[in-house]
Amino acid sequence: MSEQACVYIMASKRNGTIYIGSATDLAKRIWEHRNDVVPGFTRQYDCKLLVWYEVAGSWEAARLRERQMKKWNRAWKLREIEGFNPDWEDLYDRVALP
Repeated sequence: MSEQACVYIMASKRNGTIYIGSATDLAKRIWEHRNDVVPGFTRQYDCKLLVWYEVAGSWEAARLRERQMKKWNRAWKLREIEGFNPDWEDLYDRVALP
């Protein structure tokens, strides 16, 4: 899954720290988070598991959805994750492998 605008959630562990972001190349961006390429929140809080993602129609739509979700309370975010990925599996291989 490359070159599609996506919104995603990274986690440190099940019910741990979560991070919401958006990207046009999801596999590349998740690889950067997992390998501590860019300093910031995900590195500081060890958010390396891709637990949720959603393809958006455009980069603008992805950014808008990201900003909306960041305003949600934690319970809503957890409900979104568990509706898509009830076992909090790491979904990286789904997006990184062709």
